[in-house]
Amino acid sequence: MRKPRLAVLGATGVVGRHILEILEQLDVPYESIKLLSSAKSAGSRLNFDGVEHIVEEAKPETFDDVDIVLASAGASTSKKFAPEIVKRGGLIIDNSSAFRMEEKVPLVIAGVNDADLKEHAGIIANPNCSTSQLILALKPLHELATIKRMIVSTYQSVSGAGLAAINELKENTKARLEDKPFTPVKFTQEIAFNCIPQIDDFCENGYTKEEMKVTNETRKIMHFSKDLPISCTAVRVPVFVGHSEAIDLEFEKPIDVAQARNALANAYGIEVVDDIQNKVFPTAIQAEGKDPVYIGRIRKNIAFENGLSFWCVGDNLRIGAALNTVRICKRVIEMGLF
Repeated sequence: MRKPRLAVLGATGVVGRHILEILEQLDVPYESIKLLSSAKSAGSRLNFDGVEHIVEEAKPETFDDVDIVLASAGASTSKKFAPEIVKRGGLIIDNSSAFRMEEKVPLVIAGVNDADLKEHAGIIANPNCSTSQLILALKPLHELATIKRMIVSTYQSVSGAGLAAINELKENTKARLEDKPFTPVKFTQEIAFNCIPQIDDFCENGYTKEEMKVTNETRKIMHFSKDLPISCTAVRVPVFVGHSEAIDLEFEKPIDVAQARNALANAYGIEVVDDIQNKVFPTAIQAEGKDPVYIGRIRKNIAFENGLSFWCVGDNLRIGAALNTVRICKRVIEMGLF
């Protein structure tokens, strides 16, 4: 198996640093690696795999001798450099929203739809953070009883909006505790001790772009029909790391709670934490820094004929971003697709 020449675009950002950490943890084979950023962060020094690297400014010619680029530098940067990477024979695994819904770009969650990787033409998209943890839970249940309808409410941490959002929660919390006025910048309203039922801009249908991302990306990854009913409400909550989701599913066939629990317990990337007698269920704090998607509160949904409800928690910086990006990279190498 040939080892690829790697590059991490956006290496100095929150997700970029996690990508570097997980590349080491998963022991991804590589021949060489470049750490890339904007001109503003170029010259920084980062340790990777026991070696100190100087971060380079990303330019088109930077990608002349790169096989795989793991990108987490925002949609505009990905749109700028993706054509240059592809033109030079490279592959970009992109963590932004730039290419997710393009018809000829595979949208992949490793371990769910790996076969779609074979269709790439130089660009592979990593799904939205809340979609990633959701789909890992949906796959085994869909195989068990065929999903007919889905309603999901997401409770998303501020780290999903970047470092500035993390800092705003800290500053806003301090101001509230000291009874001082605070003017939000990153969010439309104060986030400390509050829940904001808006993530991204509103669409004409009254849903936000974030909510429609979950809907449309789920259909694409799972190869659902466009008319399969899916509804999402996305809420920003005062949590630093970790997205939580309340998921309600209706199935084509009857589904038993014990069967569902067993299917989830044996599924890739899932860990069931569900003992309500002892008040044991997953929370965002417990998921921080860990790879599994945690599932609990599994129960019969009494509103649907063949229904199931459960609670889903994951570290959005890992499974929702960096971890899946690196897992895709590893699959690409194993499948010889670069």
